[in-house]
Amino acid sequence: MKNLWNDATAEALVADYASKGVDRDLALRVYTTRLLGGDPRLVLHGGGNTSVKSGVTDLVGDEWDVLCVKGSGWDMAVIEPQGLPAVKLGALLKARALDRLSDEDMVALQRANLINPSSPNPSVETLLHAFLPHKFVDHTHSTAVLAIVDQPNSEELSSKVFGPKMGFVPYIPPGFDLAKAAADIYDADPSVEGLILDKHGIFTFGDTAREAYDRMIHYVTLAEEYIAANAKPRPTPIELPAQLAKAADFAPALRGAVAFDRGEGRFDRMVSDFRTSPAILEFLASPRLQAVARIGVSTPDLSIRIKTGPMVLPAPDAAKADAYPAAIKEHVAGFVRDYTSYFETNDALDDVKRTMLDPMPRLTLVPGLGMFGHGRTLKDARIASDVGEMWIEAVRDAEAIGTFQPLDHTDLFGLEYWSLEQAKLAANKPKPLTGQVALVTGGAGAIGAATAALFAANGAHVVVVDLDGERAAAVAKKAGNDSIGVGCDITDPSALRAAFDKAVATYGGLDILVSNAGAAWEGGIGEIDEALLRKSFELNFFAHQNAAQNAVRIFKQQGTGGVLLFNTSKQAVNPGPKFGAYGLPKAATLFLSRQYALEYGPLGIRSNAVNADRIRSGLLTDEMIASRSKARGLSEKDYMSGNLLGLEVTAEHVAQAFLHHALAERTTADVTTVDGGNIAATLR
Repeated sequence: MKNLWNDATAEALVADYASKGVDRDLALRVYTTRLLGGDPRLVLHGGGNTSVKSGVTDLVGDEWDVLCVKGSGWDMAVIEPQGLPAVKLGALLKARALDRLSDEDMVALQRANLINPSSPNPSVETLLHAFLPHKFVDHTHSTAVLAIVDQPNSEELSSKVFGPKMGFVPYIPPGFDLAKAAADIYDADPSVEGLILDKHGIFTFGDTAREAYDRMIHYVTLAEEYIAANAKPRPTPIELPAQLAKAADFAPALRGAVAFDRGEGRFDRMVSDFRTSPAILEFLASPRLQAVARIGVSTPDLSIRIKTGPMVLPAPDAAKADAYPAAIKEHVAGFVRDYTSYFETNDALDDVKRTMLDPMPRLTLVPGLGMFGHGRTLKDARIASDVGEMWIEAVRDAEAIGTFQPLDHTDLFGLEYWSLEQAKLAANKPKPLTGQVALVTGGAGAIGAATAALFAANGAHVVVVDLDGERAAAVAKKAGNDSIGVGCDITDPSALRAAFDKAVATYGGLDILVSNAGAAWEGGIGEIDEALLRKSFELNFFAHQNAAQNAVRIFKQQGTGGVLLFNTSKQAVNPGPKFGAYGLPKAATLFLSRQYALEYGPLGIRSNAVNADRIRSGLLTDEMIASRSKARGLSEKDYMSGNLLGLEVTAEHVAQAFLHHALAERTTADVTTVDGGNIAATLR
């Protein structure tokens, strides 16, 4: 492993932080923490921790010896000084004299001794950092080190690889007991430069930030070199089908299968992130893939991300593609049975009351293709994929030098259902559309942009589709929540299909279609050019039909229902003069919405329409508003508020109607009017 320490970079950071009132020790602690956090082979997504012992002066002038230790929720790769909250060291050291300390009391002790009470919770391994006497302490979950400690003879092998300068700590769950045991092992031989934690990871320490960091890189390198020198020949890969199906062919079926069914048509949906690479494919071709997947995770922390380990599907034979969705469901059901048994067996071992987490897999391995990470958000799905790649590396190396034997499931259960982790999970309340994917056509227009923003704010990932790809990307970026923009002429069936394929490639599927795009052409119906009328029908009817067909295709693969939403306009029920070219296809689209409700309701697919009028947009521009209000002898304000409520209706109000229908679980075949009140446009 390359040592990334750079004197000039370190000193530049020290100088920058000095101007902000941060002392040298803490600045260098931030520097090396980022070096460690930037390598996924060492730590991933909030894992690992570091500390420095220092001194601070509080608000009333009292001086304290403190431990600045990584705070919960901070990512080491991008940590700032405030991510290393200062805890009074004296109180922490007194705790070592205790015989026992519950996890809850440990957290209370640490929080009670924060210098800044608004700081995040200090790491669960704070006491271990405190009990070691060194100024700087580093902790990682190096994949190479895990390959050494995830062995039946881990202690013997660790001694051989790392030598006498590293202590060995048998597995103990993180917390007070581990801190005391690790400190006792250090005290027995204060000459050691670090500690190897069985089935867990590695600690190194030193009097300077560089010394602790250098030692981490040195001992990780020893592990890497041992693996490279002692690796067995790779086993003969499994035989794959002559032609493999593509990941996109079954991604929606997989996404639907891993959605947690809460009954009554309600699902906790997940987003999928697909990954593949030569290293992934080589590992998935191992004849021991099923066996190692069932054994467990390479370090207990991973159970928070991928439960007891990945689910393995058979290689998808293109010649038998029609049967593959059933195979997916069968394997998911098997994973659920195994996880439920794991929970019930281990939960019965004590009197603690627990509620089983959803039993769905978070990582799916597909020989010949790659892997899918699953999560309630795209961020979580990507984290699962990141964890999967590091799990593969650790297991591959462990198998290369011996036999992968990580922590058993009974001990793993203790961490997955650890009260502190459960409290963190309980605090993460999902939003109404969390886990759902929406595609909005006409997404760069006023109504489309407002709808994308509102849906994203309520938890959905949004695919913003518009003829103007740059504007679509800008709207998606502003909406946030990992939404994406796609440039597309929706009157081109192949381009429209590609937009839906992009949704599947990015998120694994689709749950909501907001078919919103449209344009108006004026002209008397008896005189209008036929080509123009056909052009209007292509955009204002057939594009809606093609979009709905694509959405239903994906909905049916997923098997979790879905939502179709159409923007039909007031013209569908209250036509205006010289607007027949617009109103006719819009009227057809209104009835299209009802036809989908009629035919696909039994599949849990809801279809509704929104009937809006006088919305400032690409259809009703400022110039058009000025022209129409002048022709009617009205001010622009009076023209725009010419409804029963006397209030202007905005794109945001239309977006709220779309959101209402996305959440209205028992409503279909409905038309919601958003026009401030227009008796002539009401449905009779």
